[in-house]
Amino acid sequence: MSGQIPDVVERFMRYVQIDSQSDPEHDDVTPSTPRQHEMARYLGEELKSLGCADVTVDEHAYVTGTLPASKGAEDAPALMLCSHLDSVIDAPAAGIKPHIVHYEGGNLVAGVVGGEKVETTPEQVPDLEKFVGMDIVCSDGTTLLSADDKAGVAEICALLKRLSDDPALKHPTLKIAFVPDEEIGHGAALLDLEKLGAAYGYTVDGEALGEFNYECFTASQADITITGVMVHPGSAKDVMVNAITVASEFQQMVPAFERPEHTEGREGFYHPISIEGSASEVRLSYIIRDFDAGIFDRREQTLRDIAAFLNKRYGEDTVHIEIRQQYRNMAEKFKGYEFLIDDALAANREVGIEPNPVPARGGTDGAQLTFRGLPCPNIATGGYNAHSIREFIPVPSMELTVDLLVTLVAKFADRASRQR
Repeated sequence: MSGQIPDVVERFMRYVQIDSQSDPEHDDVTPSTPRQHEMARYLGEELKSLGCADVTVDEHAYVTGTLPASKGAEDAPALMLCSHLDSVIDAPAAGIKPHIVHYEGGNLVAGVVGGEKVETTPEQVPDLEKFVGMDIVCSDGTTLLSADDKAGVAEICALLKRLSDDPALKHPTLKIAFVPDEEIGHGAALLDLEKLGAAYGYTVDGEALGEFNYECFTASQADITITGVMVHPGSAKDVMVNAITVASEFQQMVPAFERPEHTEGREGFYHPISIEGSASEVRLSYIIRDFDAGIFDRREQTLRDIAAFLNKRYGEDTVHIEIRQQYRNMAEKFKGYEFLIDDALAANREVGIEPNPVPARGGTDGAQLTFRGLPCPNIATGGYNAHSIREFIPVPSMELTVDLLVTLVAKFADRASRQR
């Protein structure tokens, strides 16, 4: 791109070059990977350089800090801004080489790998037509870009830079939190909310500019263990129970058109995510998702009913099912905090973004925080194709997100002055 790289983009391109993937195979420890500590230490130094006080980088790779309120807003309740510092494991994320493409239309080419273009077509992302003539940050096509969620981290840090440089910009006390392991469902679980001291907050972890989430899936994971009865196959008649066969029957009994590949919008699903084992034993896992609490409960019961049916057919101890809750729809908890939604939508409009409230077909740290007592909707970062080597983010979208955050935090300073 011509001219000086905007502060938010410069920060983002630095942050993505630090490998900080989380790992679901090690979710018994936090962080799940040692490399997240490096990212946490780096961000701790960033917060100190941006004027934050009480900066802490703890043993679990949680980074927190406080930007004192602007003059006149000292009595306003503290507002938290949160992003996650880990990257997903769905694609390579070591050695990310971000670069800026000036997009002139057609397919957006991130890079050429093995003689083949790694590209996104307008058919895949119709919003591409909005970005003709703009600069877009991509990886080189061999890795994630890690805009999910280092774009959010960079946008929060760029906000702090603007506020520190211009004392005239109004804002309440800001509590900053960068958390590990969000991509494996852990996220803000160990964030000490009492010590943090925020009254409410926002996560900055969405996708397309303008998207805003105050609803999300209610979610659980079902782990099924199928125990077979093994004998020599030559004498198996009426004796053998093949665990693979039973697992296949289990999957066939799950409603076929209620899987992710057949759903959209507010439709929930059952999603088989792993299977392993042998004829003696098979372990099968599903994630269950829905926005409606009643339908969600029925989904869980459907899996229990399938297990009961198969146990009646093959024997009482053949199928064991364990269901554990992961998170709930945060929309259940915003009564009395509607201003968090109203102010965010107004701030979008004031900086020229048409807000698009959409239910998040996934979870956010905000859902977990909301149910822990810290109401926390989710703001978009401007990125696309998350969890993919085709991930990208337009430069103007990142700059507008920082403008949005500047406008939003000013509203919380103004709200306090109006209430005095």
